[in-house]
Amino acid sequence: MRFIMIIVNKLLAVAQCVGEMLSLLSETVYYFKEAPRNLNSIFRQMSIVGIGTLPIAMLVALFVGMVLSVQTGSELALYGTQEAIGAIVGLSMVKELGPVMTSLLVAGRVGSSMAAEIGAMQVYEEIDALKTLEISPVRYLAMPRLIACLLSVPALVAFSMVIGIIGGGVVADINPKINVPFTVYYDNMIRAMGYQEIFKGLLKATVFGGIIAHVGCYVGFKTSGGARGIGESTTRSVVLSFLLIMIANYLLTRFMI
Repeated sequence: MRFIMIIVNKLLAVAQCVGEMLSLLSETVYYFKEAPRNLNSIFRQMSIVGIGTLPIAMLVALFVGMVLSVQTGSELALYGTQEAIGAIVGLSMVKELGPVMTSLLVAGRVGSSMAAEIGAMQVYEEIDALKTLEISPVRYLAMPRLIACLLSVPALVAFSMVIGIIGGGVVADINPKINVPFTVYYDNMIRAMGYQEIFKGLLKATVFGGIIAHVGCYVGFKTSGGARGIGESTTRSVVLSFLLIMIANYLLTRFMI
C-alpha cells in the first residue's frame, strides 16, 4: 500500500510539473506581443546564446564530422562503397547529429546559466521586487530568453551542420584508407540531401531551443533554498533539458518520416 502511495504521489508531482510548465509557456507566448519593446534584452540574450556558444559548437561539430567520416568511411572502404560517405555524413549532420549535439551543448552551457541566474533572483527576492514594481517577471525574464533561443539555436545548428560536413569531407579526402576526393564527396552529399532534410533539421533545432529556454526559466522560477537550491536548480535544468530534447527528437523523427 505504501509503495502504491509513493507511485501515486510521484505521478501527481509529474502532472503538477507539466501543468506548471504549460502555464508558464502560455504566459510567455502571450507576452511575445511585447517583443518590439524588449529588443535590447532579446539581442543581449541572442548574443549570449549564439555568439558565446558558436566557437565551441563549431569545434565540436568539426571533430564529430571528422570522427564520423573516419569510422564510416573505413567500414565502407572494406566493401568498395566509400563514395557514399558524403551522403552519410551530410544526412547524419543535418538530420540528427547537428541539431541534437548542438542543442545538448547549448542546454549545458546556456540553459544551466539561465536557471542559475533566475534562480538567484528568486532566492534573493529580486523577482518579488519586480512584482512590487508591477513588472511581470515572465515578460521581463522568460520572454526574451525564449525568443532568443528560438532564433539563435537554429542558426548555431546551421553553422554546426556546415562545419561538420566540411570536416568529414576533408578527412575523406586526405585519409588514404578512404581516398574520396572532396568534389566527389560534395556531389554525392548534394545528390542525397534536399531542402526537406535541411528544413527538418532546423525545425528540430527550433523546438530544442524552445525547450532549453523554457526549462531554464521554469526551473529558475521554482528555485528555493539558498545557494544549495541554486546549484540543484542548475543540475535539474540540464537533466530535464537533456531528457526532453531526447523525447522531442524521437517524436519529431517519428512524425517526419
